[in-house]
Amino acid sequence: MNRTRQSVPHEFPRRSAFTMIELLVVISLIAVLMALLLPAVQQVREVARRAQCRNNLRQIALAFHHHHDSIQGFPSAGWDWWTPPTYLNGLPLVGQAQQAGWGFQVLPYLEADAVWRAGAVVAVATPNPVFFCPPRRGTQTVTYVDQYTPPLTGAAVTHALCDYAGSNLDDNGAVRRQLPVRIAEIIDGTSNTLLVGEKRLNISQLGQEQPDDNEGYSAGWDEDTMRLTSAAPQPDFIGSDAGAMLFGASHRGGFHASFADGSVRTLSYSIDLHVMTLLGNKGDGQAIDLNP
Repeated sequence: MNRTRQSVPHEFPRRSAFTMIELLVVISLIAVLMALLLPAVQQVREVARRAQCRNNLRQIALAFHHHHDSIQGFPSAGWDWWTPPTYLNGLPLVGQAQQAGWGFQVLPYLEADAVWRAGAVVAVATPNPVFFCPPRRGTQTVTYVDQYTPPLTGAAVTHALCDYAGSNLDDNGAVRRQLPVRIAEIIDGTSNTLLVGEKRLNISQLGQEQPDDNEGYSAGWDEDTMRLTSAAPQPDFIGSDAGAMLFGASHRGGFHASFADGSVRTLSYSIDLHVMTLLGNKGDGQAIDLNP
C-alpha cells in the first residue's frame, strides 16, 4: 500500500542577535576607522585647495601676459586707492590712463569682459573667484560709505575683495605705479622676478573693513592689491592689526607666487630677506639662488 509522504517544513537555524559587547566593539572599530580616515580626507582637501590657489595665480600670470600682448605692457598698479576705475564714453581706459589697479585691468583676460565694461559701480562690486584663495575663504565683499574721488554713488559702495597682491610697494618691481612695465625692462629675467603673490591677512577680521582688505581687487596703488618685497613674508594671523603690507598666506610653510615668466612657485616664510628683496626688484642686476 502506497503511503503519501508528508512534507516536513524546513527548519532554519535560529540567528542570535548582537550582544551588547559585540555592538560596542563594532562601534569602537568604526570610531577608530573614522579617526584614521578624517585626517587623510582633510589632507586631500587641503592639497586640492592649495592646487586651486596655484591655478588662480597661474591664470592671473597668463592674464598679465595677454595684457602685455594687447597693449605692450603688464598691467600697472594704478594711481591711488581713492581713484575708481576710469571710463571714457562708457568704455574702460587702458595703460597709463587707467587709474584702477592691475586686478581691474586683467578682467578681460579672466573671462570677465562683461564686468570690465559694465561701469565702475558694477566692476568694483563684482567678486571674481580667481581672486580668492580657497583654503582662506570663498568670494567676499564689504560695503561702506563712498570714499572715491570723484564719488561713484555718494552713498554706500560694495567692494569685491582679493587675496593676491602685485610686486611691489617699493615700486621697483614688475607691477609699477601708473606706468605699465614692459618685459624688456625686466633685466633680471622673468623667471627671477616676482609678479603676483598671496597677501598676508588678519583672518579674524575677514569680511570686515580692514586697512588692507577693504578697497578690494580694483584698488589702485594700495596695500589691498600691492605688497612689499623689502620685508619678509609671514603667515596669516589672528589679532587686531592688519597684514603689515606683507606677502603671506593661510598655507603652512609658505605662500604661492607667480613670476613674470608665468610660472608659479611656493616661497617659504623663512626665505632669506635679501633674496626676497631681489625677487621683487626687476632690475637690480644680482643673481638669485632659490635653492642654496
